[in-house]
Amino acid sequence: MSEKQLLSVDIEIANVFKLKPRQDLEDYAPFDISVAATGFASGECKAWFTVDRKQRPKRYMAREQAAQILEYLSTLQDEGVRVAAWNGVSFDLRWIGHVARNMKLAGQVALRSYDPMLQFFWARGFPVSLAKVGEAMGVKQQKLMHGSEAPLRWKKGDHKTVIEYVIGDVQITNQVVEAIESARCIRWINTRGDKSRQPITELLPAYQVLRQPFPDQSWMDSPINPKKFYRWIPKTVLRKAQIR
Repeated sequence: MSEKQLLSVDIEIANVFKLKPRQDLEDYAPFDISVAATGFASGECKAWFTVDRKQRPKRYMAREQAAQILEYLSTLQDEGVRVAAWNGVSFDLRWIGHVARNMKLAGQVALRSYDPMLQFFWARGFPVSLAKVGEAMGVKQQKLMHGSEAPLRWKKGDHKTVIEYVIGDVQITNQVVEAIESARCIRWINTRGDKSRQPITELLPAYQVLRQPFPDQSWMDSPINPKKFYRWIPKTVLRKAQIR
């Protein structure tokens, strides 16, 4: 297990919509952010959101707030802290960058981040949810709700519940990362309800994962294009990281 400090990040989008079965979430993009959370594995957590003049949470995070998150994460990375997010390269860091209007810095943070889901996808060719991995890895803490509920709850003013939910997600992510490193594998509950296992010698920063060959998806009927996870990152940032 790495001795470097670990901090996870997670966001909740503000956009309210009903996702149809098998529909791609990106059909509704671009996304606004309602609230984000960062949390050290050692315990300290923080919720990030924008407030009005009466200090009440606003529905949408402001550009300045998102920019602060990016600067915070980048500074921590410079100091040697491992920033992690489950599917963070494809989702969380992308949309923080969008709201901050700074895709360059978001891309740089994303490539230096640790994304166990991305590493799993590169090994197996398909994604897996944090909840299914947490359950199989023996993480006791559970998600407080389904992520699709958060935007409507926030819109209706149930800010406390959503804040607790997003903080819970970073806590779960930290616990899952530590469990993966301890077990040297990712276990998950598969579609049959059984536990499956993928060996993981060590967790790698995203730029090292993305330099590896694409996963074998020849057996799939409708494979996900691996480039979908990182094609939002500016080409100049990708070239500098030696990623095609």
